[in-house]
Amino acid sequence: MLSSCNKCLELIHMDFCGPMRTQSINGKKYILVMVDEYSRYTWLEFLRTKSEAPDLIIKFIKKIQVLMQSPVKQLRSDNGTEFKNATLQTFLESIGISHNFSTAMAPQQNGVVERKNRTLVEVAQTMLAYSELPMFLWAEAVATASYC
Repeated sequence: MLSSCNKCLELIHMDFCGPMRTQSINGKKYILVMVDEYSRYTWLEFLRTKSEAPDLIIKFIKKIQVLMQSPVKQLRSDNGTEFKNATLQTFLESIGISHNFSTAMAPQQNGVVERKNRTLVEVAQTMLAYSELPMFLWAEAVATASYC
């Protein structure tokens, strides 16, 4: 499928994965997955709780705009409370980023990141199973799967 974007950071898909059954070695249970529509480049953030999300997303957006020297124009996510809150909404409105939400019970509308979530988790599980490493190393395995 061709991208509807003409350059990086025009649209970033976001979704949470978790909670994982086992905490990571650093006590994390969730993964925030962010995918650029144009390049399909993927960023990961590991979190202990979903309540960390708004501040982490704000920090990510500020950082990526400086690194890429380009503004983020749109975010797409589901209707989860981690994405639909006053802190994040106020920040996004203040810098002119529109936030699109998928329809409730329709994860296929955010399919880019949903597929990425599934692929990362399945690859990580396979790597851990074949290497016979303990499950608490899942975060490292997911990070490796994203890098590949």
